[in-house]
Amino acid sequence: MGSRLQTRRGDFEGRIVRRLTASYLAIFVAVIVALSVVAFVYVDRSARDALQPLLATPEGAATLARYEKARVLSFLLLDAGLVIGVGLASFAMARAAVRPLALARAREERFAADVAHELRTPLGAIASVAQAARDGATSPEEREAFATIARRALESGELISDLLTLARRGGGDVLDVEPVDLAAIAARAARELATVRVDVAIETQLASAIVEGDERRLAQLSRNLIGNAIRYATSRVDVAVTTLDGRWARLSVEDDGPGVAADVRGRLFERFAKGQDSTGSGLGLAICRWVARSHDGDVYLESGSRFVALLPLGQYRIDEGP
Repeated sequence: MGSRLQTRRGDFEGRIVRRLTASYLAIFVAVIVALSVVAFVYVDRSARDALQPLLATPEGAATLARYEKARVLSFLLLDAGLVIGVGLASFAMARAAVRPLALARAREERFAADVAHELRTPLGAIASVAQAARDGATSPEEREAFATIARRALESGELISDLLTLARRGGGDVLDVEPVDLAAIAARAARELATVRVDVAIETQLASAIVEGDERRLAQLSRNLIGNAIRYATSRVDVAVTTLDGRWARLSVEDDGPGVAADVRGRLFERFAKGQDSTGSGLGLAICRWVARSHDGDVYLESGSRFVALLPLGQYRIDEGP
């Protein structure tokens, strides 16, 4: 199945313009409705005062009823015209307000991409040279030094890639979307990370859950959640994929460690947020949230050390596990 660039969820600028337009229009409608009610009450009271001697007769009551009906219709027509006009003006104002922000965001993305490219190339060269020098080193100290240089260069390249990911706009327009099985992706990530710590067992309970998603990004989300759990686990990590309410695919990852520190919870998914004893870059969970929200889902800390990612099920959902 060839993947293709998806734009059906709309672009960033369009979503913000629609939200701003709706906000402007809602404020205006509330104001115009209040003014119309006040104006109608005032006009109706004036008409009643003018027709007061005739209101006791059927003819007078009928005249007042026709007058009120005509006033209501005129108010509705006037308000409808005003709402349409203000709606168009709100749309134009929202586009004018958002356009500079969208252009600035596009410039930020281009800058981040250019910087990432310019930095990753020399870092890759440094890592290659250091690895080659390590193989030709004559002493253990030299081999260890060159190995450290190569490792740090590769880690820096990965960090730059993570920053580039977070600099991109989150949404379906940056994903290569196709039907994928979240359970299979989580299983593969668990196998890949099983040797990171031999003293930690990874237990899986996986039921197939087909989502419309970017397999590479969902694998990144799964690896980050499982890798984070392995880092803090005492002896066990539980990974489960289930379906929820027939609408959501649920990936949960839990370790038996001490849980997330209270001082970190409020900023857990921010960039570079990490505890004092953390050895990571502080970008893993921020990337998890970026990936989940790009798929119209979310990721959150459910309890102590259990992280949950929710993603909308696709039309090819499978209820039974493999």
